[in-house]
Formats: sequence, C-alpha cells, structure tokens
Amino acid sequence: MEYSNFLFLSLLLICTLLEAAWISLVQGKQYPWGDSISNFGVGFLKRIVDLMTYGVAASLLFWVYQFRFFTIELASIYTAFIFFLLFEFAYYWHHRWAHEIRWMWATHSVHHSATSMNLSVSARLGVTGLVSGSVLIFAPLVLIGFHPLLIVSTLAASLFYQVFLHTELIKTLGPLEWVLNTPSHHRVHHASNHQYINKNYGGVLIIFDRLFGTFAQESETVKYGLTIEFNSKNPLNIVWFEWGRIIKDCCRSQSLIQALGHMFLGPGWRPKK
Repeated sequence: MEYSNFLFLSLLLICTLLEAAWISLVQGKQYPWGDSISNFGVGFLKRIVDLMTYGVAASLLFWVYQFRFFTIELASIYTAFIFFLLFEFAYYWHHRWAHEIRWMWATHSVHHSATSMNLSVSARLGVTGLVSGSVLIFAPLVLIGFHPLLIVSTLAASLFYQVFLHTELIKTLGPLEWVLNTPSHHRVHHASNHQYINKNYGGVLIIFDRLFGTFAQESETVKYGLTIEFNSKNPLNIVWFEWGRIIKDCCRSQSLIQALGHMFLGPGWRPKK
C-alpha cells in the first residue's frame, strides 16, 4: 500500500508525457514543462507526507465506525447506488467548503495555484489535508454505517477519475455534460475569471452543482491560477504559500475575533475598518 502512491505518480508521468507529445508534436503548441515539473515536485512532497502520516485519517474513520448506527453492506445495486449518491453529496460539500473556509483553502489552494491545465496538475495537491480536517466531512457516512475502507477506496477511485479532467485536449462530452463532471466543467472550476470563481465542485457527478446553484458552463477562454499574484515554481513555496498568508494576517489582527475570521471565514474575508 505504501508504494501505491508512487506507482500512481509513475503512471501519471507516462500519461503526462503522452499528453505533452500530442500537444507539442500534433498540435504544434508549446508545452509548459516548468509548470509540470513543479506539479510533480508537489506531488512527490505529498507522497512523502502521506508515508509519514499513513493510516491516521483511516484510523479516525475506524474510531467513528465503532459508534455507527447501522452496518450497511453493498448487497445490491440499489444500495451501491444510494451509497454513491451519498458519497458524491459529501464530496461536493467537502470540495465547496475547501473553497469557502480559509483553513481548508490553505491546503486546497495548492491545487488551484497552477497557471496552466494539463494532466500533471492532478499531482499538485496540498500536503496538509490532515491539518485542514478534510476527513471529518466523510465521517457522517461512516457513522451511518458504511465501512471506512469503502469510503477510502471510493475516494481513491473518484480522484483517479478526476485525473483525466485536467486537460484541454477534450472539449466536450456531449449529453454526458449534463450528469458527469467533465474536462470542460473542471476547466471552469480551475478558472480565476470572475464569473467562473467557486463553480463546479462535483467529483464524478455535476448534478449537485446544478441543484445547489454552483454550476457554470464553459463559455469563454479560461484564465487559470489564483486571483492573487503567485508564480513560484518551488514546491515548498507552493505548499506553504497560503498558510504563510494566514499567519501574517493573524499576526496583524487586532483581536482574537479578527484572527479567527482570517482562519475560518472565506479566503477573501477582511475585517471592517
């Protein structure tokens, strides 16, 4: 299990090289090699941290599982379908709160700081997920009665699906755009264009974005990256950037309430003067 993360990075590297070859040789466009090297650098750091914290998040879910209301097994297609919808619902809110709560955004912003879109961006993930408490959002599914390993394996499968959303090679998937999260929808999610910000949070499905009013259709050229200036290609700077900004804002705070606002309100929150 410890080596699976590095196997994933190896497979992702192969896919990235194939994508780069297509962009460079077939489309005749310049490939952002510097950005991709940074992305894999961040991905390697995450895998190192994962090795050091291996099992912590799963252990928390197993602890919660002791207090489950029921024991639910996927004994039928119906049960599996209900679980999948509940998981996607939890993922939607996990992803949405990672944009709306700065403490969680500090980890997730690493992914959004990429200024280009290609498969390597899927490796660019924050290393402080445990600190942000992301796993707690999936705890209610365990408390209901779904096994922790089912949650963990489904999340892994969802993230694997999302790897292939990070590309500009696929323009549209036709009618599937109504139900599935697609490369087009995910390009919108990564955009810093005003009308695209905080849209399309879905994992595999896009239906909860349509239901809760956070859906946006790709309609104009996407500008990737953060809404603030950040161009570093140093993996350490990338993973630390937003945490550093939080610390600076807290140090400048004039009260505990202000400091808590900088930590747990929206990323753009500022105290009233």
